[in-house]
Amino acid sequence: MQEVTTTTIDDTTAQPTAAPAGGPAVTIEGKQFGRGRALFPTWQMTAPAEWQAEDGVARPTLREFLAHVVRGEVAAFRDRQKERSVIRALTAEQIAEGAQRGKIDAGGKEEQGGDVTDDEAVGAAILAFQDGLYYVFVDDEQQEKLDERIALRDSARVTFLRLVALAGG
Repeated sequence: MQEVTTTTIDDTTAQPTAAPAGGPAVTIEGKQFGRGRALFPTWQMTAPAEWQAEDGVARPTLREFLAHVVRGEVAAFRDRQKERSVIRALTAEQIAEGAQRGKIDAGGKEEQGGDVTDDEAVGAAILAFQDGLYYVFVDDEQQEKLDERIALRDSARVTFLRLVALAGG
């Protein structure tokens, strides 16, 4: 399994935290057309060494990039499942934070979603892209072809834009 190194972005300042050493640091964000809020917290990954070109720019195909991101997210999902299956003792601060969010969670149950293989998840993401359920932008430039190389420079921003079908359409 490929290892994906990620760093969460501090949403309050919209400034990336330091990325691990290696290839270009790429910021990943998700938006939904017509909604003001993010689909998921913005995060940062370091491009794998095998994507590096001589000029320091990572040049995977869009298909390779999507597969890498999805495999990393599946691994993170599995980690969350393991963490949530254990009942945790909460501190007073965690209880207060949970109360403010409207949910206090001590774990002890599995996340919904069942078991999915990496290949199934990658296949679903590729099919959703081909079906036009979401767009991918690299530094505000739409990427339309799965097998074309994309340029991921240091501090590149990749945006996943989920589209919403119109009712009655």
